[in-house]
Amino acid sequence: MVLLEFAMAPHGQGESLSAHVARILDVIDKSGVPYQLTPMGTILEGEWEDVMGVVTACFKALQADCPRIGMNLKVDYRAGRESRLRSKIEKVEAHLGRKLST
Repeated sequence: MVLLEFAMAPHGQGESLSAHVARILDVIDKSGVPYQLTPMGTILEGEWEDVMGVVTACFKALQADCPRIGMNLKVDYRAGRESRLRSKIEKVEAHLGRKLST
């Protein structure tokens, strides 16, 4: 199972990127892959082929009209584990004995 965190944005498209981010999130939401949106990126959870397919689809959605795209990508693979999108946070909260603001 893979947790993949990424942020993707076009360069040279003005100061506000929310319209481009919305296009990417539309692709992610329609993919069916579990995800968590954060202010600085999006975390996907699934099999390698599935999460990389979503990243590729997001890239292609921007590539059509954005001549330059920057992306940060971070991957954590762990065999046989599922639902780590939430369970990793829950483990830390258990060590602290309290809920965190997530």
